[in-house]
Amino acid sequence: MSKHLLSPQGDFPAVGLGRRLAAMFYDFLLCTALLIVTSGIYKMIQMAIIGEDQMRALTDTGALDGDPLLSTVLLFVLFGFFAKFWTWSGQTLGMQVWGIRVQNADGSSISLWQALLRFVVSIASWLCLGLGFFWSLFDKQKRSWHDIYSNTQLVRIPKKAK
Repeated sequence: MSKHLLSPQGDFPAVGLGRRLAAMFYDFLLCTALLIVTSGIYKMIQMAIIGEDQMRALTDTGALDGDPLLSTVLLFVLFGFFAKFWTWSGQTLGMQVWGIRVQNADGSSISLWQALLRFVVSIASWLCLGLGFFWSLFDKQKRSWHDIYSNTQLVRIPKKAK
């Protein structure tokens, strides 16, 4: 997949932690809805395969708790959400609201590999009690762990003129 230059182009300032967290909260709400819908579809397909009575029996015994296939599907759906937005326009819906964009240093869109690195390292950042995100408070370029590891940058873009 070839990289394309994102619009608008320019030398934009790095994004601070507050704006970053605000966009993440907005995306968290959207992702929660996406995961609920995905889980519902998964359960409907599962019920169509094994039947309603068997599904009820398995649910009552707790056999469906911690379903590894569902967890894997949800992880892939979540990655697909972020990868599509990051590689296509550089912005998730939350990032659009808060006027921020992920890009390469030359202003081009990030690759699928970079999106995967950002996704995995951001999960690790949260597992370390958010330390990877708070790192941006001490980094001179306001980069978090996933920015550094994926060689990407989060910039604040100007509002579009109407």
